[in-house]
Amino acid sequence: MNATEAVRRDSRSDTDWAGVVFGVAFASLVAYQQFKLPPVLPMLLERYGYDRMLAGSFMSVYAVAGLLFSVPAGRWLARHGALRGITIAALVMIAGNLLSLLLPAQGWLMLAGRALEGFSFAIGAILGPAIAGRCASARHRHFAMALASAWIPIGQIAAGLGAPLALRADHWQWLWYGGIAVTGLLWLWGAALDRRHAFGHGQTGRGMVEPPLSSHERRGLLIGAGIFLLWSGQYYAYMTWLPQYLVEARSLGPVAAVFGYLLPVVVLMGFNVITGEILRRGMGVTLLLLIGVASQAINWWLTPLARSDEAGIALLVFYGIGAGVTPTCLFALPGAVLGRVAGPHAFAIIMTGRNVGVLLGPILLALLQQGHGGWDAVSPILAIVTSIATLGALLLYLDGRRRTVLQGTRR
Repeated sequence: MNATEAVRRDSRSDTDWAGVVFGVAFASLVAYQQFKLPPVLPMLLERYGYDRMLAGSFMSVYAVAGLLFSVPAGRWLARHGALRGITIAALVMIAGNLLSLLLPAQGWLMLAGRALEGFSFAIGAILGPAIAGRCASARHRHFAMALASAWIPIGQIAAGLGAPLALRADHWQWLWYGGIAVTGLLWLWGAALDRRHAFGHGQTGRGMVEPPLSSHERRGLLIGAGIFLLWSGQYYAYMTWLPQYLVEARSLGPVAAVFGYLLPVVVLMGFNVITGEILRRGMGVTLLLLIGVASQAINWWLTPLARSDEAGIALLVFYGIGAGVTPTCLFALPGAVLGRVAGPHAFAIIMTGRNVGVLLGPILLALLQQGHGGWDAVSPILAIVTSIATLGALLLYLDGRRRTVLQGTRR
């Protein structure tokens, strides 16, 4: 059996839970770094008077580094291994935080600091799920990937829980100081773990070997990347501006807006784990993805009808359910398409689509809500976006059904 066949068969029998938890923690850290901004964005807009396009760019700039470096970083990590990626990501992340703290009133300097953070995010977004998946046995892989897919809400919740303390102290910088400290601690943990194993496969050296992709595998990953583009675009647009919307349109105070912002995120994280368990019990990834994305589209079509506070809260919860199902399936999609454990290169293709959505979503929503329609123009546009994503998910599901029928016929 050659190396490619060994990877395809994926014979790992024992789950390294320390590696799984580290992968989730590392990805959650980079999510915290990105999402520490929205809860304090109303304070930053009031204090420094940033243009809203610039403020949207503070989130979208994360995607620029992802678009430039996701695929090359995936290939580089496959050759050089996890610890080097962790080290580079930690150093650049700390530098980005310090740059943002230097002169925050200078919007371009804040943007430059966020761009450096975005470079580290591109590494962590690929490496965290890849480490979690490779450290899990076949028996536990769906559960491990469900945990890994919760990295965004874990980071959001961590930032959201810290934000009220920073807001009450009138010192948004506390969230940045905390990010620097945790980054250093996680690097030390990663170095300690690397001394006893190679974060999963690739026992000859520290590489993370993966076989080449077939044309069908690449096509499936590209469709998945397109779905991720559309879904992440609406998700990041919504989550970037939700606190500001709650302050301006719903007349909530900054602290109350943070807790309203956290409601769908908490529901989302719970359904990340529930979805992983459903997948473990045998439900198909593409079918569940179709259900999740379709529920997001339904949510946005219903939003203009939700006039009361009770209806608004119900839709926030419903949104969180769909937003929990969808990314769990998207992060499990590479393994489902490949039929084996997915490496950094496969994740990089999926993450490229995600990064395009992150780049466009917050900026386009800022333009949209500043236009003639205001906040009321947002939900119909996002309904159309998620409906197109639903069509992509349907295409993936039908393609999978067709291949299953063909394989059965050949037998």
